Amino acid sequence: MAPTGHSNRTGVDPEVTKATDKVKIPKTLPQYGSINGSSPSDSCPTCQGTGRIPRDQQDQLLAVIPCNDVRLQPRRTKLYVCISMVICLLLCCLILFFFFPRSVTLTPVSVLSVMVYFTPNSVDMQVKNLINITNENFVPVQIADFTMQGLVDETVVGHTKISNMTAIPSRSRKSYTVQIDLPLEDKGLNNYCKSTTIKIHTLFLKLQITMNISYLSHVEQLSQDVFEYIDCGSNSTTPHPVR
Repeated sequence: MAPTGHSNRTGVDPEVTKATDKVKIPKTLPQYGSINGSSPSDSCPTCQGTGRIPRDQQDQLLAVIPCNDVRLQPRRTKLYVCISMVICLLLCCLILFFFFPRSVTLTPVSVLSVMVYFTPNSVDMQVKNLINITNENFVPVQIADFTMQGLVDETVVGHTKISNMTAIPSRSRKSYTVQIDLPLEDKGLNNYCKSTTIKIHTLFLKLQITMNISYLSHVEQLSQDVFEYIDCGSNSTTPHPVR
């Protein structure tokens, strides 16, 4: 008795044939763990020999790359490393050159004027000095305070302090005029300065100068001892250099 309906002469289910056609298995597959398939090894357990990875497992898999892969051997690595080291050294040298602390010098220049006032018990003098401050740094220098005291015969006779001096710009020199009052109350000095028989009344004055400065988060103190001669018998407005 003949079978009813369409019969398949090959005896193969058409649905199985369609499923087999969709999954194309390559004839030669590279061995698992090798690039060219020359080394003996097992088939890839993940793709099950199909050469394809399921889409739902793409984010869960790791690629195994051999050490002799070209991707792990970038070109000109030594050149790039040398260039990076040279650039870093150059930047370090520039930073050290511009921000390395340099000297700040305090230089008394001259005596600008000496004003003398006679009183019955003392001789009052006002001495003006010209002082230069040189900044060799590449950053401005702030002056915290400036102190000057005058000594005659190792005795302190005057003192002055200035706290509002302006900053010194980078790589520049600035001049300041500083006045100090020197009242002489010693009887011997009073007689010497007021004497009319002596034409030149010369006193050797010692000035002790101290200045506190700050720059680059660094605080420094400068000090200078200056010896100068002044005339305590009359006014003198002619500047003369400090010796």
